[in-house]
Amino acid sequence: MVNNEDFSKRLQIVIDYYGETASSFAEKIGVQRSSISHILSGRNKPSLEFILKILSSFPEIELYWLLNGKGTFPSSENKSAPKKPLQKEIEFETEVKKVVKESSTQNDKEIERIVIFYSDGTFKNFQN
Repeated sequence: MVNNEDFSKRLQIVIDYYGETASSFAEKIGVQRSSISHILSGRNKPSLEFILKILSSFPEIELYWLLNGKGTFPSSENKSAPKKPLQKEIEFETEVKKVVKESSTQNDKEIERIVIFYSDGTFKNFQN
């Protein structure tokens, strides 16, 4: 039987490993945000469907580790770190910084910060 408290700790490890929020993680695996919240708080037990959604979205997670802590995470076959920013993201961030700098020199108002919100619920904050 799955220990709720231990399962929620392992789920939190997974969420942190991928740099996700509970909300963005829920969106990636296709469940309601409240499902994640209830499991993390220990209110609800994970359903088989919930576990299968995690495994299909994140194949490097081992089933036995997720369920009972036996095995490793990330799996020994794929010990790579979370994904690095794509070249597109790096170019976009560079362009934002360039626009901020140009805008600050073109008028007497100075840009204090720019916040970019991504569809997965994360954001980047650029401060001058």
